Amino acid sequence: MLRDDASEFVYLNNAATSWPKPPQVLNAVQESLISPFVGGGRSSGSDAQDYIWDARTAVAGLLGVCDEERVLFSHNATDALNTLIHGFLSAHSGPVHVISSVLEHNSVLRPLWELKQAGRIELTLLPMKGAYLDLDTVSDSVRSETKLAVLNHGSNVLGSVQDLDRAGKILHESGVYVIADGAQTAGHVPLVFDQLAIDAYAFTGHKALFGIPGTGGFIIKDPEEITPIRYGGTGSNSVSLNHPRDLPERFEAGTHNFPGLAALTAGIDFIQTTGQKSIEEKGIRQSRMMIDGLKAEPNITIYNETPDLPIISLNIDGLDNEDLGFILTRAYRIITRSGLHCAPLVHKETDGGRGSVRLSLSWFTTDEECIRAVQVIREVARSANSQISQA
Repeated sequence: MLRDDASEFVYLNNAATSWPKPPQVLNAVQESLISPFVGGGRSSGSDAQDYIWDARTAVAGLLGVCDEERVLFSHNATDALNTLIHGFLSAHSGPVHVISSVLEHNSVLRPLWELKQAGRIELTLLPMKGAYLDLDTVSDSVRSETKLAVLNHGSNVLGSVQDLDRAGKILHESGVYVIADGAQTAGHVPLVFDQLAIDAYAFTGHKALFGIPGTGGFIIKDPEEITPIRYGGTGSNSVSLNHPRDLPERFEAGTHNFPGLAALTAGIDFIQTTGQKSIEEKGIRQSRMMIDGLKAEPNITIYNETPDLPIISLNIDGLDNEDLGFILTRAYRIITRSGLHCAPLVHKETDGGRGSVRLSLSWFTTDEECIRAVQVIREVARSANSQISQA
């Protein structure tokens, strides 16, 4: 029967925004707001903590970037992807054919679709093979006018991590610039950006990096391939009306979200102290434990039974996923995500566009919470099956 006496909720929506945050993240935000902020070139103080440079150094260390100035900050991953996509097109004239995939989030699909509708690009979307990008189609999709590829690293629906190094090597043979959407992988998947065959990688701060909303950015190899799309104050060379072209000012106009960057630094420090491998292994272990339990009910469909990220998408036969999400929240206080997850083409391929309920875990998810969620979903599935049988 439905529970209405639960005193605590179970949070399984970490692929959207991780919660809870490590205590040191919350402390870092508070401390950054208590102390006066000193931005480089913007004020006369000299003893305050440099939150911006600390965050740049932390991201570089975690993601394998040898030069901290190639870590650029933005509002979030969507903002970073727009900067990279539009900035690349501004830097390259002539007809442009862009390669992407059906695995993409709308943070990639919508900018590309708008550009296609405006006649500025031609677009090819690579198909899936199982839960992964079909790498066999990459080479054949390249044309003489192909200049850009924007590809998902980790699916927010299926939890599959793509082999972007292999795809990038194929694309680089034809001189194609490769942008990776790392919104789901930064913090989850060990990465040495400088050794990968990709040219830019967008990340967000509020998911697996344990930061707060309003932070993110991208890392880049050759800044000359991207034209800035925002201009303004940088605190440097203010006498000139030309926006600086050196890094990092080239892509960072206006006042930084320094409380957010303080949180980002603390979140990455938490990852480094805890151990990224330990975080990764725990998430996969718990995901497999949950999948094994959920598979026991024949009317539960799981769309990827071997995810690389702690993400599980499912449906119950005879029950709309929005209704399932509502039941889990209101009756059991289990917070999930239902619907299309801003990735409509993945759902078109996997569930006919129906959408799904997504369970996504973090380091702070306990085994007991996983067991409880499995028990509840199985109970709801049995109830739905019984109602179908009686109909």
